[in-house]
Amino acid sequence: MAASHHNQDGVLASLRYIPQSYHHADSQASALRLVLTLNPDWEGPGNKIEFVRFTEGITNTLLKVINRKPGLTEEQIDNEAVLMRAYGNHTEIIIDRQRETKSHALLASRGLAPPLLARFQNGLLYRFLRGRITTPEDFTRPAIWRGVARRLGQWHAVLPISEFETSAAEDLPLARQLNVDSENKAAAQQDDIIPIRTRRPGPNMWSVLQKWILALPAITDKERARRLSLQKELERILSELDDGAGIGEDGLVFAHCDLLSANVVILPKTENGASDEDGTETVNFIDYEYAIPSPAAFDIANHFAEWGGYDCDYNMLPTRSVRREFLKEYVKSYNQHLGLPESSVDETVDKLFKDVDRFRGIPGFYWGVWGLIQAKISQIDFDYATYAETRFSEYWAWRREIDGSRAQAGEEMPLRERRWAQEA
Repeated sequence: MAASHHNQDGVLASLRYIPQSYHHADSQASALRLVLTLNPDWEGPGNKIEFVRFTEGITNTLLKVINRKPGLTEEQIDNEAVLMRAYGNHTEIIIDRQRETKSHALLASRGLAPPLLARFQNGLLYRFLRGRITTPEDFTRPAIWRGVARRLGQWHAVLPISEFETSAAEDLPLARQLNVDSENKAAAQQDDIIPIRTRRPGPNMWSVLQKWILALPAITDKERARRLSLQKELERILSELDDGAGIGEDGLVFAHCDLLSANVVILPKTENGASDEDGTETVNFIDYEYAIPSPAAFDIANHFAEWGGYDCDYNMLPTRSVRREFLKEYVKSYNQHLGLPESSVDETVDKLFKDVDRFRGIPGFYWGVWGLIQAKISQIDFDYATYAETRFSEYWAWRREIDGSRAQAGEEMPLRERRWAQEA
């Protein structure tokens, strides 16, 4: 295990580093400097450099840089294209950038991510992946969701989580609190949150959640009270769900943890991206910022939650029968990539179906905490505060459903829970 761990560190060490930054205020010029440093042959006559800005991501800047040399086909241009991802301001509070680069390198080594080309001060340069980005509506199409289920089964089967083992010293998250200046530091630290210890050491989705809660502002009494109540809730969630019971290594798999439509690409039919004989599309996943060991059920429940898009349209969520079919595809793919017998599929599907059900409220909590941080740090024009509360309300609706308090109060079942309980 140690050898493979060093192997990934070796990938990082061997990855070219360009000591320059991308600047939002000077977007084209700074991006051009980076790309010409990477590809000096793109300078001079006969080159025609163009920038395509992708705005799907709500935390980063993503630019596609192409060189329209005369005589090249669109496909040839795309094959030489460079993607530049520049990190949003203060996003290091939320995302461990070194881990993201490591994850990308690991995925690229398995053919599951486009090759990395270089790192720079505030981002990454890598190859462009041809294809079409999905929409939330695409997720409801069997040809697409079967493709997602197959690819996710492969991810969870073949990617080793041992790459992410760390020493115990690295294990405890370092609190980097928001808005804490020296005068307020003493006041901010007095609530004495004792960080949780997850069942398995090393970074995982639970320890990330803990890091985020520690990063929440705690200047005012109101902020401190909220942070403390979220911490108590995290401890409760862990006591119920961090049990090692899921599939994978010790109940964890290497998970994407952000499978929204903007991160799923349908590959073109022409290349090896041709759809399977049953018409299922071949898809790939992009954007590995949140990829980390996690219970498989969290990754899957989170993907199902994303069928509703940023607007959280719960009418779009998959019903029980669709979830079961999705899980069948997923488990078949998972077993196939691990060389497990076909015979165990139904049993695993039954177990996973219950497990995903147990996790259905957790994405709301996870992105709720995330939204509270983004509301403080992001310069992007998106109402993170309202989004956070929408996501938290999914979590509380799930809680009230499983403890029976909603029914006891004689209140109507909320739409998301109704949709989740729907059979067909």
